[in-house]
Amino acid sequence: MALTWDEFRRVDIRVGRVVAVDDFPEARNPSYRMTIDFGPLGIKKSSAAVQPWYTKEDLLGRLVVAVVNFPPKQIANFRSEVLVLGSVQSDGRVILLRPDEEGERGARIA
Repeated sequence: MALTWDEFRRVDIRVGRVVAVDDFPEARNPSYRMTIDFGPLGIKKSSAAVQPWYTKEDLLGRLVVAVVNFPPKQIANFRSEVLVLGSVQSDGRVILLRPDEEGERGARIA
């Protein structure tokens, strides 16, 4: 099903910097709880099922791309506020998306 341009424009995708990463053993899939700074949009929390492919050290300080206007989602005992985006490979591995240059936190993806 194709989206219209107006529908796509309603998805608010922004750049943020991971400022904290914690283990999330309560999650169904191996995950981390991440705290992400979106600059003027503030600090948001997210759960990301990327533990098999990234260490906490890999993620801390990293720029990520996330959808920031989905409703919060309860995952086990954690409220995830944004959806961090990644490309899912044919083997199931997730590669997180990020800008290829440093830029402003909170910048909108167009």
